[in-house]
Amino acid sequence: MLVRQKIAAVTGILAPLIAFTCILTATASDPKFSWTSNALSDLGIIPGITGTLFNFGLITCGLLALAFALFGLLQYFQRSLVGKIGTAVFVAAIIALISIGVFNENFSPTHYLVSVTFFVTLPISLFIITSVFAIKHQNKLAWFTILMAIASAIPWILNFAINYAPNVAIPEFTSGIAGAIWIIAVSYKVLRQNQAQTQNK
Repeated sequence: MLVRQKIAAVTGILAPLIAFTCILTATASDPKFSWTSNALSDLGIIPGITGTLFNFGLITCGLLALAFALFGLLQYFQRSLVGKIGTAVFVAAIIALISIGVFNENFSPTHYLVSVTFFVTLPISLFIITSVFAIKHQNKLAWFTILMAIASAIPWILNFAINYAPNVAIPEFTSGIAGAIWIIAVSYKVLRQNQAQTQNK
């Protein structure tokens, strides 16, 4: 159990760090990229290092996040039906993220469908997981998770309401950041618990 916790914690921390390192490096490598005029996925079809970095980052992040979900969330929520549902929706979001990297914009309409799936299922999974933390009276985690759920949804709601950006790179990035912060924070908590349990043995 402790080994699984450690795997979940380490992969949960590494996943978003790799993703956003690759995304930001990809944006820097393409002088034509614009945060207001492009979608992040536009980077995935640029030949050379840009497209390779972007797609590699998403796929690697997704594979590591799967380990976080299966060895961390699923184990933690194994006695909770709602928790299992939340984990399943989170896994669906991760599979969609991997698919964004595999099926780039050249694969239309698949790319659009998996992109929408990711940005819809991510906040939904966090809202469901919030309810489990609340039921378990883990109030700090519940409040933190619902704030990250709202933070991941708000960029899209505002974009549809007032169209604050000509394209979607900004809402994509800010929504993804909220999910990344949640994964890293929960993973760090799991890692600290793992270290405490190891020391007490």
